[in-house]
Amino acid sequence: MAQNEGSLGSSMHGVIGREQTFALEVVSPSVPTDTTVKFDLPVDSEHRAKAFKVFSFAKPHMRTFHLAWVSFFTCFISTFAAAPLVPIIRDNLNLTKTDVGNAGVASVSGSIFSRLIMGAVCDLIGPRYGTSFLLLLSAPAVFCMSFVSDAQGYIAARFMIGFCLATFVSCQYWTTIMFNGKILGLVNGCAGGWGDMGGGVTQLLMPLVFEVIKLAGATPFTAWRIAFFIPGWLHVIMGILVLTLGQDLPDGNLGALQKKGNVNKDKFSKVFWYGIKNYRTWVFFVLYGFSMGIELTTNNIISEFMYDRFNLKLHTAGTIAATFGMANIFARPFGGYASDVAGRLFGMRGRLWTLWIFQTLGGVFCVWLGRAESLPIAVVAMVLFSMGTQAACGATFGIVPFVSRRSLGILSGLTGAGGNFGSGLTQLAFFSNSKFSTGTGISLMGALTVACTLPVALIHFPQWGSMLLPPSKDPQRSNEEYYYSSEWTEEEKLRGMHEGSLKFAENSKSERGKRVNNNIASAPTPPTSTPVHAV
Repeated sequence: MAQNEGSLGSSMHGVIGREQTFALEVVSPSVPTDTTVKFDLPVDSEHRAKAFKVFSFAKPHMRTFHLAWVSFFTCFISTFAAAPLVPIIRDNLNLTKTDVGNAGVASVSGSIFSRLIMGAVCDLIGPRYGTSFLLLLSAPAVFCMSFVSDAQGYIAARFMIGFCLATFVSCQYWTTIMFNGKILGLVNGCAGGWGDMGGGVTQLLMPLVFEVIKLAGATPFTAWRIAFFIPGWLHVIMGILVLTLGQDLPDGNLGALQKKGNVNKDKFSKVFWYGIKNYRTWVFFVLYGFSMGIELTTNNIISEFMYDRFNLKLHTAGTIAATFGMANIFARPFGGYASDVAGRLFGMRGRLWTLWIFQTLGGVFCVWLGRAESLPIAVVAMVLFSMGTQAACGATFGIVPFVSRRSLGILSGLTGAGGNFGSGLTQLAFFSNSKFSTGTGISLMGALTVACTLPVALIHFPQWGSMLLPPSKDPQRSNEEYYYSSEWTEEEKLRGMHEGSLKFAENSKSERGKRVNNNIASAPTPPTSTPVHAV
């Protein structure tokens, strides 16, 4: 293939006509379009979409995007459905502050493990099965919330429901393999942010459902139990939709492509090993623990904080708390978009600086929220805190897909698990006992966030550099092909298993920023073949 590249008539790669555009469409024009295949959206040599059209449901790219974020959104609603109803639930079940704090920790602890497992599931059997099965398997736990009778049952139910937050991993994995790296920050930001928005919607939805059921004649202690049937049925509906309408890869489902020989079957041991031995994986584990982690913690405590500190009504506290999660509709996508823009202008180093700035600002505003003495100041601080933290989450997943090609699922799973680990840690340290007031705990959490964001400076890519250091001067190590092919042994390379990584390396040269010409050469995909997806 390589020797024919550049010869007259050998490829239409790089020949791009005028493509139809319309509102809220983002296109990556500098990446050559593969004209040998037919998709509703323009695609690159890996058949990843170069365009992101929000109001489109084009199969497979945009349909996958919408199934991914709505699934994650559903799980966020159910995981945090109890939070705005805590003032009622604690009276019904005679919960202490320790019980409420332990339940909050339990709600995010289960998914530390489920996110790790989901990463491997995505790599080995595909995100469609992973997402749909988790939604359906966690639905009974959501229904069980209606029948708990004591603190132990309440904590156990929240723990089991929390497993479904692993859909975050499949969500980000799924969109990553469907869209080109030039627009990946924005796409992942929208998918993750709109999913996270469920944490805000549930602050409005559950009190509203509770009030409606109460108006229908139910007592408060019965109404909150009936309300949990709503998120339970959402799980069932979305699980069925993902299973019937979803598609693992741009060219089909993983199992079918493996049977045809179009996709290599990888070994879990090697996928896992290359994921955990990359030190950048663990840096992102920590970083995400203090962006997504503190967002999860805040979802659990913000409504009760507003209710108790400013003597608000339950619905009013829930409405204010909802603005924290609802900011995800634009804050996380903005973080991803800012990462993409910084990447185009300054390369990977720009993406890293963007992440550090957003996450540090989020920590500073978190400190301010905890010290706020009036409701207006608290609301302003909360909104700014949410925007900084959620933008940092978006910026994080503008970088994560470039850390590893072979172990993308494991890497996404570990990063996501870091978010839950950070949430569990901060809730145990600051909100599970009477040692600190809730306001003091929030401020301490913000200060810890600022400190734990400093490791961004440790992330260095030999081909692109870091926040403070330039790329490697070694001509061999400073190219994308070397970095991504190093995840494969010589024997595996001889069998052609690294071809997907080479394609990805080719398409990721844009991360050099201004050092690279906009017209990056890209090898064509033969008309009768499918790109090798190393999953």
